[in-house]
Amino acid sequence: MVFYVESSGDWTHVGPIVEELLRRGTRVSYLSSDPEDPRLSLERKGLSTFFIGQGTIRTLLFVSLEAAVMVLTMPDLETFHIKRSTAHPTHYVYVFHSIVSTHMIYRERAFDHFDTILCVGPHHVAEIREAETLRGTAAKRLVEHGYARLDAILKEQETRSPGKAQDSTQDSPIVLVAPSWGPSGILERFGPELVQGLLDEGLRVIVRPHPETRRATPQVISKLERRFGGDERFSLDQDMNSKDSLYRSAVMISDWSGAALEYAFGLLKPVIFVDTPRKVNNPNYAQLSITPLEVSIREQLGKLMPESELSRICVAAREIGRQREDFRNRIETTRSEVVFNLGRSSEAAADAIERTLSDTGRA
Repeated sequence: MVFYVESSGDWTHVGPIVEELLRRGTRVSYLSSDPEDPRLSLERKGLSTFFIGQGTIRTLLFVSLEAAVMVLTMPDLETFHIKRSTAHPTHYVYVFHSIVSTHMIYRERAFDHFDTILCVGPHHVAEIREAETLRGTAAKRLVEHGYARLDAILKEQETRSPGKAQDSTQDSPIVLVAPSWGPSGILERFGPELVQGLLDEGLRVIVRPHPETRRATPQVISKLERRFGGDERFSLDQDMNSKDSLYRSAVMISDWSGAALEYAFGLLKPVIFVDTPRKVNNPNYAQLSITPLEVSIREQLGKLMPESELSRICVAAREIGRQREDFRNRIETTRSEVVFNLGRSSEAAADAIERTLSDTGRA
């Protein structure tokens, strides 16, 4: 039973499953390509940890792997440098690290070579089945899983004191800017202008950049730090394991980021979606008859703001802050329709993995 993560941040998605399997007595090997992954030093009964880097050794390890089951949060198995084992009939399981759909933001064949997919909700099941029919690929085992990060947010709320839940008022709400990354991301396109406009209107601002923005374009963040670092109403949140900025804020401004869905579904708070160009990694996504969830769901979770009307975003942030209860009820209803096993996804995943182990005869 092997789990692999590219970075320590992936523990958010696989960690609860690992913990549940260990609790049940299943032995787990945990492989990480992150030299600073704190889980590499974990000492737990039944757990073995290994640092494998990101170079040739990792590639060779994957093709020579002798494991019954391997669980990854990395898509694109077999289509890039990470290949299936040629030494053993390993069963590959994919865990989503986002609630968004499978066919627009991900590459076209991102999931074709997995054996089991742990699906967040009914949208994943429908999309993968239609893609299998469209491309003539073998049917995968699709598990009604849920979303571990959402469960973690819900669980943490139970332990937080009401006074710390939100540091916003209707007149001076904290706005959390948490976009996606790349050319269509709002920080890359007009981050300084957006933050300046919010501050000029007396709003408090937390910017929570995507981890890929830090890696790919760190100058975008540096520019924000230089320009606004001296303003006490501005702060930068770069700790992806912390949820404090989520609780303190009253509204999020985002674009195509999956974090917006986590925020809305986890805290039942509204989101302003700036309608930047779609983030498309599969130019053939429209071959599926299903509209991507991240396209269809936005107005159920908040408000859609055309990029050309960005000057109105401050007014929208105040308005939406006053309508939190209305949005709360709407978001809660939508969440029940979109996410499987709310609050118990790790148990559902562990059940499925144990069944798979049993099927391989190596449980």
